[in-house]
Amino acid sequence: MAGSRRLQMQREPRRSWTVTKEREFLSALAETCNVTRAAEAVGMSVRGAYKRRKRNAAFRDAWMEAISAAYQRLELALLDRSLNGTEKVITRRDGSEDRMREFPNQLGLSLLKMHRANVAEYTVSSEMAAEDVDELRERLLRKIERLSRRREQESAQTGE
Repeated sequence: MAGSRRLQMQREPRRSWTVTKEREFLSALAETCNVTRAAEAVGMSVRGAYKRRKRNAAFRDAWMEAISAAYQRLELALLDRSLNGTEKVITRRDGSEDRMREFPNQLGLSLLKMHRANVAEYTVSSEMAAEDVDELRERLLRKIERLSRRREQESAQTGE
């Protein structure tokens, strides 16, 4: 009677990664840039998340994409704060309030340090690009002159 038994679907253990858990984990990771919070949000362990990242290339790629998105959002927020400052409320002894903009100099300096190499590289490559264009223009003009001379010589030889 082995053939008459009904097949039963087994539920996956709660500790297993599902497509939904993976998607929610990556979404939380992109929002918080915090593995612990993302793992807690889906009821998984931090250790299990790192283990999955190590063993699953697609998950690892999605993880890096989520971290990259979070990093870019954080960088934009910090740039905005550095450039536009934050509003600070000052309460005087008489109870009146005054508002001012506070600019975090240390944050601005850190951002400058981070991007200095990229800006320097871009500046150098821009200058090189202009030199390359001039050199290319000169080479093309010389080639056109050679082709024109050759055409004139061929025309003179054929009598055209």
